[in-house]
Amino acid sequence: MKIIGLLIVVIVTLFIARLVFQNLSIPTHLGHKAGQLSAMPDKPNAVSSQTDIVEKRVEPLQYKASSEETISLVLATLNTMGNNELQAQESHYLYSVFTTGVFHFHDDVEILLDEQTKLVHFRSQSRAGYSDLGVNRKRYEQFKAIYNK
Repeated sequence: MKIIGLLIVVIVTLFIARLVFQNLSIPTHLGHKAGQLSAMPDKPNAVSSQTDIVEKRVEPLQYKASSEETISLVLATLNTMGNNELQAQESHYLYSVFTTGVFHFHDDVEILLDEQTKLVHFRSQSRAGYSDLGVNRKRYEQFKAIYNK
């Protein structure tokens, strides 16, 4: 019985250590190339407006005016949402890390403005775990609601 108990403790400890490592590791796949954000992962813990995977797809948002005004509105929206820290800002790209409340998981959010189509693309992915329990889609919906006010 002691061996089984010890085995369970070791397995749980390794699982938690893996989650902590994933959560603290900064992803290397983030960014944009040729107007595209990173592809979706195999795990169901992400959403993007630039994917054809139906269960991971969210709609891009419309520009509000010029790219400068739109990026200002995106920044204001992120600020209103809270629980995030801006990591990178370019003229048409933003990268912010959101931290969840209870377990302090990190989720990476990227926003890319497409000047030609006048669309704002959104990508959100959890770093740790397999499923996000819909957190990234809810984050998009909150972003969309604030942005469209």
